[in-house]
Amino acid sequence: MTGNLTPTGWTYCEGPWDAAVIGAGPAGSMAARELAAAGARVLLVDRRAFPRDKVCGGCLNGQALAVLRSAGLGDLPGRVGGRALGSFRLGVAGRSLRLELPAGVVVSRERFDAELAAAAVAAGAMFVPGGEARVGGIEGPFRRVRIRRVGDDRTIRARVVLLATGLGGRGLPDGLAPRTRVAPGSRVGMACLVRGGADLYEAGTIHMAVGTPGYVGLVVQDGGGLHVAAALDPAECRWRGGPGAAAAEILAEAGLPALDELTTAAWRGTPGLTRRTRPLADDRLFVLGDAAGYVEPFTGEGIAWALASARAVAGPALDAIERWDVRLADEWERRHGRVVGRRQAICRAATVVLRRPWLVRAACDVVSAVPYPARRLIERLNAPPCFPEMT
Repeated sequence: MTGNLTPTGWTYCEGPWDAAVIGAGPAGSMAARELAAAGARVLLVDRRAFPRDKVCGGCLNGQALAVLRSAGLGDLPGRVGGRALGSFRLGVAGRSLRLELPAGVVVSRERFDAELAAAAVAAGAMFVPGGEARVGGIEGPFRRVRIRRVGDDRTIRARVVLLATGLGGRGLPDGLAPRTRVAPGSRVGMACLVRGGADLYEAGTIHMAVGTPGYVGLVVQDGGGLHVAAALDPAECRWRGGPGAAAAEILAEAGLPALDELTTAAWRGTPGLTRRTRPLADDRLFVLGDAAGYVEPFTGEGIAWALASARAVAGPALDAIERWDVRLADEWERRHGRVVGRRQAICRAATVVLRRPWLVRAACDVVSAVPYPARRLIERLNAPPCFPEMT
């Protein structure tokens, strides 16, 4: 299916579109598929060529898997070589805590995102990779979107635009209502793939090490590579000489096995992780996925939020295609709060603890003695979302 991701011509300029979806990550591709499957004429645009890799470790928790099943894509993780995850291991100050996960799969983001975009194409969406899209103004019942590719620059019209450009993604011109604010002191995301350390870490387990510069997550992916993702304080990272040295120090503090390749690995990064966008809608425009706001996740919450928000936006977006009403903007704010916002609040509270290794150490002692509250928290994060009624 992933071989169908390159458009064969330039027909995307022909006529107005029902929906233009900017960004083909999990949120954008899922939203495009939902709308196309409902009969809408959908254009999906991404600034990168596919397949492409991402900083994210590719962990799908129980919520993400439930959303995929509800959309008829329950077999997708298996098709891209997903490996089951059964436990979560936390290391801090030489202590170790292991908790069972009710569900989970780790996938390659390169393969997962390509397959999800292909599912949107199979549902009838038109996919344009390598296109830099910018939201324009209103023109009658449409909103303009400018799309620039190498050797091509054009403007299309759509009855509704879905902005799913991810962390730090562009797409909005100056002066448009939605504004993203990065939280003061936000950590940045860093990731690399280590080929020689998979034998040191148990497959099927999310490993997390907490230390002074931040925390590091490690998971064995399909093919035996060890994906290392970290949330690091930028100043601490610079002071220690880069992400590899900072990650190595965190593993040492936590008492987890050292990885010699960390300081020489090819690290990729993100802008500040913790951020919030308000409002989430403007005239014929909805913001979703990471572009709508993000909190440092730790067991696969990020992809789950993206997929859940994509399914939840389908109802308001289809209504907007039929006839725009300003009340649809308020409806999307409420839906997003119910489906995503409450779960992000849980992760926000957990992040407060993760920023204080001494508090994590104390929490480990408490959970070791009384594990029930931690199990309930994990069950809550993995529970299927409660979608509002969908049209």
